[in-house]
Amino acid sequence: MGQLLKGVPPYREEDIKTYIDKRWWCGITLGDLFDRASDMHPDKEAFVDETSRYTYGQAREKVDRLAIGLMRLGIETLDRVLIQLPNWNEFVFAYFACQKIGAVPVLLIERYRQFEIDRLIRITGATAWILPWRTRKVDFSPIVNDVCKAHPEMTHVISVRGRIEGRDSPILETLIEQSALNEETLSALSRRHPDPMQVAHMGPTGGTTGAPKIVPRNHNSLACCVESCSLSWDQHCEDVNLIAGPIGHDLSFTKGLLGSVITMGKVVFLSTTNNEEICKTIEKEKVTAIIWVPTLAKRMVQFEDLDKYDLSSLRKMHSGGGASHPDLVREVMDTLNMKFYNGYGGTEGMTCITRTVDDYDTICGTVGRPTFPYDHYKIVDVFGQTPPAGEQGELLVKGPCMFSGYYDNQEENANVFDEDGYFRTGDLATIDARGYVTITGRVKEMINRGGESISATQIEGLIGRHPDVAAVAVIPMPDPLMGERVCAYIETREAARLTFDDIITFLKEQQASVLQLPERIEFIDSVPVTAAQKLDKQALKKDIEMKLNNELNGVQISVM
Repeated sequence: MGQLLKGVPPYREEDIKTYIDKRWWCGITLGDLFDRASDMHPDKEAFVDETSRYTYGQAREKVDRLAIGLMRLGIETLDRVLIQLPNWNEFVFAYFACQKIGAVPVLLIERYRQFEIDRLIRITGATAWILPWRTRKVDFSPIVNDVCKAHPEMTHVISVRGRIEGRDSPILETLIEQSALNEETLSALSRRHPDPMQVAHMGPTGGTTGAPKIVPRNHNSLACCVESCSLSWDQHCEDVNLIAGPIGHDLSFTKGLLGSVITMGKVVFLSTTNNEEICKTIEKEKVTAIIWVPTLAKRMVQFEDLDKYDLSSLRKMHSGGGASHPDLVREVMDTLNMKFYNGYGGTEGMTCITRTVDDYDTICGTVGRPTFPYDHYKIVDVFGQTPPAGEQGELLVKGPCMFSGYYDNQEENANVFDEDGYFRTGDLATIDARGYVTITGRVKEMINRGGESISATQIEGLIGRHPDVAAVAVIPMPDPLMGERVCAYIETREAARLTFDDIITFLKEQQASVLQLPERIEFIDSVPVTAAQKLDKQALKKDIEMKLNNELNGVQISVM
């Protein structure tokens, strides 16, 4: 193995030896996994979006041609390449072409704009960028022009499905068409095969809670993580996996796309989260599995026209990236007659999920157990000690599926790893005697009301049981006396009318403690979400601070 990309923290030598000796790290790259699927099932339909369909063999040819085209452009081993594409088949071509030549994809969500892109270029040192010419709503030309003006080091801008206005830059489709597959080019491509210990890709994280951080994942660790998760929730070659959340988000990418490739299944990309389009796609493509966040699951099962579509092909749903409360689990299973897999994970590599054989209470009340049995999960209290089984504390994780540290961020790495190399997730949790994990809140998102620590997650779970609540987010509200008070933002179902007193009465009926009663409730048309479709609590915190300031100054305010 050559030198690791500068800025990527190395794994401990003793850990590397253990992971390799135990064959937890198998020395296979993501490009190898893609090639294996195309070699075994070249004629099987594998990738479907709203405009095109490709078998594994057809996609392999596109990937290899594009990889040769990228080499011809001058993209070198370990060059960082921003990939900012919607849920299109071209994402597959771009991502695996980079894997074939040892370049490092940096996954961006399509909705990122100049501000986020600028920061990610500064952090990663990216010199290439693959993005759409335009989408249904956005012309990317002004975005590209602004970014490239600020970053002359952005040497290669490659557009998809059209040319960026005002730039004589290459088009992805043309690179594919003009690249020949022959003995010479395939030999050159083979020589660029990356070492499995090298960085496979980079994923941004933490963008809604502060300055973004970059997670580098090597081939060994990422392949281990994805394969074990796929096996844990019985993903297999006959699955038709729907991806409606942004492909640049870790859940959609790892559990959806990579999981499908590893198990040689089929991916259906949908570039909208519109309920009608989702249901039409499920009916048309005979979708068997959905991978997405609880917010989208909740909105689908509450879709008024759900019964107009034949959704009988559905067999299972993998939900992660946020809390799946028991009522949501029950509603999904009862409404859609499908298996619900309650999951937990992060870009850094921690992954838990419930199993097919788990009982109803386990699926509703936990996020399952670690998908890879040789990752080690533990709970520590505020003193760093391990409490008795079942008691709450911060969740720490270490193992072959975990990353080695944030890219080029020594200060952050010093804070998030303990002396034994365990990653501090920042999540509050319990682990029972069976090894099943229950997430109870966030260390940094606990509401401190006059010295009392209150779990926003628990309150959200209680409010979410109300039949007229479509979505809820609980946040801390600044208070000069108590420090923080509890504020809930609630999105109601269509035509429903709820009041503050309705919610408080309902919570009391649920036997909630006085600490779990919101002191303020804001009813809004739609709870805002981030680009990854997670509840955007940062936006809500800013909103309540503005409302409080306006009220203090006697300014008339409007609903968010």
